[in-house]
Amino acid sequence: MLGTAPRERPPQGESNGFKLLKPYIGTPFNAVMTFACLWLIYRMVAGAWGWLVTRAIVEGGPQTCKAAAGAGACWPFLAAKLRFMVFGFYPYDEHWRPALAVLLFLGAMIVSMIPRFWSQRLLWLWLTVVVACGVLMYGGLFGLSVVNTTSWGGLPLSFMLSSVGLAFGFVLGVLLALARSSKLPAIQVIAVVFIEMVRGVPLVSILFMASVMLPLFMPDGVTIDKLLRAQVAIIIFAGAYIAETVRGGLQAVPKGQHEAAAALGLGYWLSMRKIVLPQALKIVIPPLVNIFIGFFQDTTLVTIIGLLDFLDTVRSAMRDPAWQGIAVLEGYVFAALVYAVFSYGMGSYSRFIERRLKTDHSHGRSG
Repeated sequence: MLGTAPRERPPQGESNGFKLLKPYIGTPFNAVMTFACLWLIYRMVAGAWGWLVTRAIVEGGPQTCKAAAGAGACWPFLAAKLRFMVFGFYPYDEHWRPALAVLLFLGAMIVSMIPRFWSQRLLWLWLTVVVACGVLMYGGLFGLSVVNTTSWGGLPLSFMLSSVGLAFGFVLGVLLALARSSKLPAIQVIAVVFIEMVRGVPLVSILFMASVMLPLFMPDGVTIDKLLRAQVAIIIFAGAYIAETVRGGLQAVPKGQHEAAAALGLGYWLSMRKIVLPQALKIVIPPLVNIFIGFFQDTTLVTIIGLLDFLDTVRSAMRDPAWQGIAVLEGYVFAALVYAVFSYGMGSYSRFIERRLKTDHSHGRSG
């Protein structure tokens, strides 16, 4: 008759309760550190909630917030300055125009993110939206008054600089990546020199050169709009960074794919468009999204050349003498929320695309 195995006893000084919790808290020292971190997180969340909600001032004006200085957030500041923070110095009575332009832009973006609408019709949709947004923002047609680009600012300007810069920068980056991977020495050297020169300097330097130095090389009487100069600088800078990311994807595509394309008799451009580039771009989706998020946030640097992007309109609103010293963090909290929402949206969509492409790839193999 076999005897039962003796019941294991916990080590000396270790209770049964601690043994149950050990997989979650580890050693006693780790347990102390865990509870200390949880306590700090609780204190921070409680303090933030109190400042944002329970002790916040929701009605009144500057005097009301000043009387309760330090108690909580001054949300009347956002109510008074919201339109300026969003639209900048665009004429107040014409704010419906940039608002409609942003809605058209976001609508086209949402449609473009739905896979069943992926077709050549999207090109016509974006062409229509871009022209409509340009007419709405600048005016001059359909009885709309002209608003020069010097008055553009806020969220519409940030959207335009980042979206147009990344769209054209992506095309430029793909071409540069193909050029750097080319077997033609002259094309390869030109691409390498361009990419390394652009990547070797910060975006601030390129914006400064585009704004200050470029006009020096133009003929007398010829001027280029400041907004256009900043847009070109962002396109060039984005293209250089996207080029290196895409080149990494091209190198990750197995050599057999190139050989298979050659065996089918496909030319260079057809094999790249049909076989190699789709695989390379699928590989580099995560780093590309990181670049997109970074450049959406880096549009704040255009303030050094006199353009008021969204973050700078927030700073300008906080420098209003009526609110100065009263609203210290409220504007930055609002700006952080806006940037966080759009950055999280881009990240979530990239994960959706990755899952969809993996699913399509697995279905293709099973078929």
